[in-house]
Amino acid sequence: MAGGSRGLVSAPFDLKMRRICAPPMELQRPRRLGGLIRCCFPESELRKQLSNAAAVEKKADVEHKKSGARRVRVKAMPKLPFLSPRSQRLSKQEEFYPRCSPRYSAPQSRDTPPKRDTGIASEKDWGINLLDEKVNESGTNEDGSTWYRESGEDLGENGYRCRWARMGGQSQDGSTEWKETWWEKSDWTGYKELGAEKSGKNAEGDSWWETWQEVMYQDEWSNLARIERSAEKQAKSGVGNAGWYEKWWEKYDAKGWTEKGAHKYGRLDEQSWWEKWGEHYDGRGFVLKWTDKWAETELGTRWGDKWEEKFFTGIGSRQGETWHVSPSGERWSRTWGEEHFGNGKVHKYGKSTTGESWDIVVDEETYYEAEPHYGWADVVGDSTQLLSIEPLERPPGVYPSLDFGSSPPQTGDPPDTLPPPMQ
Repeated sequence: MAGGSRGLVSAPFDLKMRRICAPPMELQRPRRLGGLIRCCFPESELRKQLSNAAAVEKKADVEHKKSGARRVRVKAMPKLPFLSPRSQRLSKQEEFYPRCSPRYSAPQSRDTPPKRDTGIASEKDWGINLLDEKVNESGTNEDGSTWYRESGEDLGENGYRCRWARMGGQSQDGSTEWKETWWEKSDWTGYKELGAEKSGKNAEGDSWWETWQEVMYQDEWSNLARIERSAEKQAKSGVGNAGWYEKWWEKYDAKGWTEKGAHKYGRLDEQSWWEKWGEHYDGRGFVLKWTDKWAETELGTRWGDKWEEKFFTGIGSRQGETWHVSPSGERWSRTWGEEHFGNGKVHKYGKSTTGESWDIVVDEETYYEAEPHYGWADVVGDSTQLLSIEPLERPPGVYPSLDFGSSPPQTGDPPDTLPPPMQ
């Protein structure tokens, strides 16, 4: 995305950063799916990365923009998952398939919390494998740990069918525990759903929970096929006050209407940070994108950045604000805006609390993404397992009952605090 891009400056954000003359920082805008927040455990590893990031910032190169403002580029922090000896030993296939066979063999424990990623995992990454036969098994391993595995099928009205499978286990002393549930649902209206939920805790005190699902149905108002995908994840460190939460959603229809968004929250001891972003494409050329990020410390320092852009057939606007509040309550901010007229002319304006201001018209090519980089054709191609769900056969003369009064699911805000570890 061109010009006017912004983001939040905070070490836990995995973004490319830049500084503009005043003490607060202004970031380069995240591409496509928005910026990523990386929160890493154990705590010692994250502290090491924060120290490295600070060292890089001091050595960053200074570049001059045409407007005279200067900026400093800072390298992004590398990814750091929860560490686990098991994750170093086994690949995804080796970790998953021993749990599927043979019968009466114990499913393997997963002691690794989920990695923070770029969004919603695909069907392949979740490896949902529902059995055609009913299973109910349990046992005790040589080390005293216990395990169970079960599967079944639930039936309901309107041809509803849910096939499911569960497995889990815990160590002898209960310090390590894990659980996984997979399911697929369908009914006579054409509704199909594929999903999974995982949770656990390990001996170090780390606890986590995550769920993922994708749904296909016919919109009752437009009669268009729609596919929606969502994921919700959280993890908490067993040492110190550290953890993270993420909620992602994507919605698509057959005519190109697309909506994507995320809510994120994280904390590391005395510092907390939040991020929200959204993208909306109406399928006819209108695009709306926005991001709002902020962070704070227990000492009272707060800083953040937000921006929004709206475009239609080359005409549109961008605007945003970068701000900073000191522990004493002193506030600094810079607001900016761009008006794109579609004829090669762009009106740029802005001001800050330090007295700087600008208001100019320049010749500049307008660039924006009129279509999502991942759209209807892509999600259909990546939803083969969802589309292959076979509903129950409908008897002749029986028609599905439709509920036209139902409303779409609401996307709520992330929690202000992370949940306590699993008991």
